[in-house]
Amino acid sequence: MNDFSPDFEKCRALLEKNREKFSAFSTLLARYNAKFNLTAITGEREVEIKHFLDSLAGEPLFPHGAKAAEVGSGAGFPSIPLLIAREDIFFVLIESTGKKCEFLRTVIAELALHAEVLCGRAEDAGKDRAYRERFDVCCARAVAPLPTLAEYCLPLVKRGGAFVAYKGESVEEGERAVTVLGGGAVKSYSYELPEEMGKRHLLYVKKEQATPAKYPRGRGAERKDPIL
Repeated sequence: MNDFSPDFEKCRALLEKNREKFSAFSTLLARYNAKFNLTAITGEREVEIKHFLDSLAGEPLFPHGAKAAEVGSGAGFPSIPLLIAREDIFFVLIESTGKKCEFLRTVIAELALHAEVLCGRAEDAGKDRAYRERFDVCCARAVAPLPTLAEYCLPLVKRGGAFVAYKGESVEEGERAVTVLGGGAVKSYSYELPEEMGKRHLLYVKKEQATPAKYPRGRGAERKDPIL
């Protein structure tokens, strides 16, 4: 990727083009949020900007026909808005909490999205030959600091693919972890959400080398002893 900046006019156009499905997603999110506490953002305008438009901000980073993975899917951001807007993308949503997996499966079924849910941990998926280095893109949104997140995500990305992180803060210490795990330079793209709803950052890493077999380490090592 060269210079990149989210095009919110395009994001709004994608949202309006698919308004019916986004409205259905909003209804499901509100219904399940009352039971499962999926998100603290509940206002209609805030959901549209902080969840939907923010998720769509990274849409150009997903190549046509991409097979993508999402780590720590939670309520389905950025994956569900991307799936609604881009029928050419296939997603595997990796989530370890059963109730959230139930919600994600319901959304996928009711909106007829091209995706499946893997109810398990990213570190286990990263060791599984069915998922390891199988994806064009692996993304995550506000899951963990970069060294930890890279160890969850980069083992899932095939060589030549990309790791995309949606962050509230700019790139912190983590470049060494990315390099150890097979990634190239960390590119950070900053942007402001519409209506002054906050500053965000997209981190983009091209996968240049195979991830060494020892990673991800599992048993919580990614969080307790990150690669620094």
